[in-house]
Amino acid sequence: MYQGAELLVSTEWLAARLEQPGLVLVDAGEPLAYQRAHLPGAVGVPHPYLKGRENPLLVMLPTDFEVLASSWGVSDDTPVIVYDDNASLHAARVWWVFRHYGHRDVRVLDGGFNAWLHEGRPVTSAPPRRQPGMFTARPDASCSISIEELRDAVVGGDAPAIWDTRSDEEWSGSNSRGNRRTGHVPGAHHLEWRRLVEGPPSRRFRPLDAIRAELQAAGLDPNAETVTYCQAGIRGAFGQFILALLGNDRARNYDGSMGEWANRDDTPLVST
Repeated sequence: MYQGAELLVSTEWLAARLEQPGLVLVDAGEPLAYQRAHLPGAVGVPHPYLKGRENPLLVMLPTDFEVLASSWGVSDDTPVIVYDDNASLHAARVWWVFRHYGHRDVRVLDGGFNAWLHEGRPVTSAPPRRQPGMFTARPDASCSISIEELRDAVVGGDAPAIWDTRSDEEWSGSNSRGNRRTGHVPGAHHLEWRRLVEGPPSRRFRPLDAIRAELQAAGLDPNAETVTYCQAGIRGAFGQFILALLGNDRARNYDGSMGEWANRDDTPLVST
């Protein structure tokens, strides 16, 4: 179904391997939802955004993620499957954080908790007992772009394609999300992330051809070098995952996104 099918697994695939030794399953949902019910053996995240304590606009520091991933039982060669109950939005964020820190053996469960529950598969409220791993964070600069890099590229007129994954209201400026300024990054193309997943009950990804057609209709070349962004780098990470599914390994997520860009005075904004 996908060129990047190695990044996406089905509920059937996971059900057949749920007890596989060495596989780490990560529930990327909210902690309270995890406590109520999760897939057997899944570990929970402290927060699906995995932002830093020192700078909450950006991803947590590599040393902090090393400790967290190791506590889940992840080592450098551990296969990881991530899922959530939010149309894979948070799962894609955790996928991106792993990729950002150099771990490539990570996949997303298509449909996540929604599809799993709809199919009547087992869930539990019991936390797993896992032996700690030894994870080493190796930051991969190809996965992200800083505010300075993006600003200089935009001002210099040599920016790559830019994909704004936010809602229509954020794009138009009618929803400021509490930012001092509204608008979008100059040259950005808008396509809300929700349009690329199916509705309930499955919440699976739409077929490859439909995803590609949506991107092209929004003015985006699915194969081009692309920067993705949103408000906090979560939907932007989802956009990077989408492009990876299409075989595009030249996408970078702007983690600070509008929470950073729209609250500074040295970054250009275009009003819609």
